[in-house]
Amino acid sequence: MTVRIWEGHTKNEHAALYQDIIEQRDIPNYKKTDGFLKLSFLKRSNEQFTYFKLLTYWRDIDAVINFTGPNYKQAKGYDEDVQFVVNFPGTATHYEVFEE
Repeated sequence: MTVRIWEGHTKNEHAALYQDIIEQRDIPNYKKTDGFLKLSFLKRSNEQFTYFKLLTYWRDIDAVINFTGPNYKQAKGYDEDVQFVVNFPGTATHYEVFEE
């Protein structure tokens, strides 16, 4: 199993809208991809920003590539993300899950 980790943050005033976008657009896209297993979407806030961390679990790295295309280390972003995510992170990190 492979876990893909992406992290980004928004200004607090954009956090609720960005969360809605994630729930309505991103999560369904993950779930309909062959090889997708599960996800955890985390968030925390301070006085200025809301930080998001996404962990998606995939059957293997080939399933990740099925979702992202061949450049799987690059973050998969959408046009709306640039409007809300501060300094949109260009990469995602991958780990092999050896115990759960």
